[in-house]
Amino acid sequence: MKAVIQRVRHAQVVVDEQCVGSIEHGLVVLLGVQQGDTTHDLHYLVDKVCGLRIFSDPAGKMNLAVSDVGGQLLVISQFTLLGDCRKGKRPSFMAAAAPEIAKDFYEQFIAQARARQIVVASGVFQADMQVTLCNDGPVTLVLDSRGPT
Repeated sequence: MKAVIQRVRHAQVVVDEQCVGSIEHGLVVLLGVQQGDTTHDLHYLVDKVCGLRIFSDPAGKMNLAVSDVGGQLLVISQFTLLGDCRKGKRPSFMAAAAPEIAKDFYEQFIAQARARQIVVASGVFQADMQVTLCNDGPVTLVLDSRGPT
């Protein structure tokens, strides 16, 4: 699994001109599921996202996790994170998991984050979405459950 994490002041996702999810202070998580991902990959990313100490403590150091600051998550399915652009000009998405598998992992990610008492909003799986956010910092990180690519 791959994720792009953005620390935000606020964010929202719109589908068919309707806001389907929004958060204040927290993290936007763009989540991609790849072929061969297991529950180990899922647990790793949930633990990593929920535990990342990327919010400032009173001394101004990045030392607090999203739950420490009462932050929220906005989780968006993002199969294009698995796009391979090494050959030609058109990305190949062969590494992306089949939609039914990806949807299950996406929903489990949301459920596991909520089980940690974090408020989680989400997009709509496979929908055409417009995501608006105010990146705070900016802080943007890339996570891969399988290590560096």
